[in-house]
Amino acid sequence: MKAADINIRDPYVLVHEGKYYLYGTRSETCWGEAQGFDCYVGDDLSEMEGPIEIFKRPEGFFADRAYWAPECYFYDDAFWLLTTLGAGDRKKGVYIMRSESPVGPFKPYGERLTPGDETCIDGTLYFEDGKIYMVYSHSFEDGGADGDFDCVELSGDLSKAAGAPATLIKASSAPFAKPVPFAKEEFGMEGDVYFSDGPSLLKGDDGRLYMAASSWSDKGYAVGVAVSESGSIKGPWMWQDEALYPENGGHGMFFKDKDGSVIFALHYPNDKYKERPAYYRVEISEGKMKLCTKL
Repeated sequence: MKAADINIRDPYVLVHEGKYYLYGTRSETCWGEAQGFDCYVGDDLSEMEGPIEIFKRPEGFFADRAYWAPECYFYDDAFWLLTTLGAGDRKKGVYIMRSESPVGPFKPYGERLTPGDETCIDGTLYFEDGKIYMVYSHSFEDGGADGDFDCVELSGDLSKAAGAPATLIKASSAPFAKPVPFAKEEFGMEGDVYFSDGPSLLKGDDGRLYMAASSWSDKGYAVGVAVSESGSIKGPWMWQDEALYPENGGHGMFFKDKDGSVIFALHYPNDKYKERPAYYRVEISEGKMKLCTKL
């Protein structure tokens, strides 16, 4: 099928052995009861086979909603699916699943990776100096209205967190970010509330570490970029002045295509049942990142 016909949010691309594997959140079940995750496979990004169901909710499984933002990694001779999961009797959190194949079936593995008393979404992995870190959003739903992007080290076998989480940067400090206009209506929260989701990290050829992350702008859902001048996940982090993608699209991620070019994938538009993957080439110059050619 054509990529223009794939209706998913939160696209994630794994390039493995000459093929592209596309994962994402099912648009039709994003905001209600959910049943599973899919994958699409192709030799390029324009034509892909699928959907291939890679995880189907088993009977008695604890999570029945918020099947969001699957990211697939090849590590230690296995494939790992990092996901958000939710249920009525607990806060949303980030979990991991394992498979011998990029098209599954994936099975739940290890412990919940984010604190059980916090609402956390959208985990992404970053490898640095022999350690594995997970960056994620600590949601404003817990009352932390600044929109935190937090980080925690994981165990080498990815089965659990290996330390206490720490905040890297807040959406409220981003020049492009604005308080969400529906905080009181949808969440019953007064005052300024900042939205945070979809972090993705890229080590630039210039030695800096870049993190794309989504929040709300004066034009709706948008993506900004934070930069660690030290090149380390430990920062310090500072936001770029300009948004990377300023209007009605977001939850992006970086990957390198088969030619080695850095590509940024995101969903656009941010309208229910209309979301599609979109791909852009990335340009970095003098410590600033921008999107250029659309594929």
